[in-house]
Amino acid sequence: MKKFLLPILAGSISLALSTASFAGDSEDGKKIVMNDLKTGESIGSVMVRDYDDDGVVFTPELSGLTPGMHGFHIHENGDCSSAMKDGKNVLGGAAGGHFDPEDTGKHSVPWSEKGHEGDLPTLFVDNNGKASKPIFAPELELDDIEGRALMIHAGGDNYSDSPEKLGGGGSRVACGVIGD
Repeated sequence: MKKFLLPILAGSISLALSTASFAGDSEDGKKIVMNDLKTGESIGSVMVRDYDDDGVVFTPELSGLTPGMHGFHIHENGDCSSAMKDGKNVLGGAAGGHFDPEDTGKHSVPWSEKGHEGDLPTLFVDNNGKASKPIFAPELELDDIEGRALMIHAGGDNYSDSPEKLGGGGSRVACGVIGD
């Protein structure tokens, strides 16, 4: 039963944020240009803002993505370039792993202090390939994530390391640096 409440809760928070007005919209946020990692072309942007003292809101204006849910994370390094890992070229690999300043070593739900601080709610992409629904991350502050990479993964995220590590999100498809 609890599994079914999480998407409802996330949807309710998203709806509330989509109708909220943010004081100082143009002054308090950071606009992140997101680039497709295969082509290097921009797919749009994500505005990130502190939401009072309660967390951070990510407001995407993205297009050209595969419809459905996508893993969405803060990565430790502010570098979206490719890097070699285990003898393979990984797109966006220079971004490193998920932002985990407490060294938990665990992928978890975005509202838990027991996992990576970079674990965000999933990004929803509509049937037209567009993402515009705000995403709320209660465990973050903008100052803590400035200069780090924001990453979109090919598949969804189950907020666990089981049955696959890092939520099973799949390959990295788009990236931008916060504060760039």
